[in-house]
Amino acid sequence: MPNSSERPRRVTVDRAEGPLLIEGPVEVVDADGTTHVSRRFQAAICTCRRSKTYPWCDTSHRKRRRTGEDGATPTERSEQ
Repeated sequence: MPNSSERPRRVTVDRAEGPLLIEGPVEVVDADGTTHVSRRFQAAICTCRRSKTYPWCDTSHRKRRRTGEDGATPTERSEQ
């Protein structure tokens, strides 16, 4: 049973292709069963699968934003 002074881990979801931000330390188990450990106070988990350091985010999602014929990103078009 968890210690009553422990609070649940906080996970922050960014809807704009960003990573999952999880209060650390954390262990991430990937599809093949490999365990990745971060002892940092917050871990950024890649959700776009472009990261060279997967499962950790390396901000690759910022470099490859899709744009349409009008040059706007999907987010920018939806805000118009």
